[in-house]
Amino acid sequence: MLWVKSLHIVFIASWFAGLLYLPRIFVNLAMVSPSSVAERDRLLLMARKLLRFTTLLAYPALAFGLWLWLGYGIGRGPGNGWMHAKLAAVLLALAYHFYCAQLLKDFIANRNQRGHVWFRWFNEAPVVLLLIIVVLVVVKPF
Repeated sequence: MLWVKSLHIVFIASWFAGLLYLPRIFVNLAMVSPSSVAERDRLLLMARKLLRFTTLLAYPALAFGLWLWLGYGIGRGPGNGWMHAKLAAVLLALAYHFYCAQLLKDFIANRNQRGHVWFRWFNEAPVVLLLIIVVLVVVKPF
């Protein structure tokens, strides 16, 4: 079980690293002038590769988490409300991930309607989610 837990933590940390960096690329994309085609193309390439890599990391992270939850019974039974809250936060992180994919499609199609300030704020969402998840797992407040 400790091996599975360790792998889960490694893949989650790597997944969140991508979720923290991808919106930062969006900030830069929103700041690129229309005449800087090479810079825009380079940033789009970076964002596509990072999204693909981040998505590949999310699958094993979720699989190991399900294995721990269903296979070992972690977080089941009375007094484990923290697990339900953690799962809700994980679902929000997944929604954020898929929304990032949609935003990247909008950038690729030149349909972005938001400025770099909006993306700076958007970049803070995974930090809040990660903090919530870590506190729920470590502190287990309910």
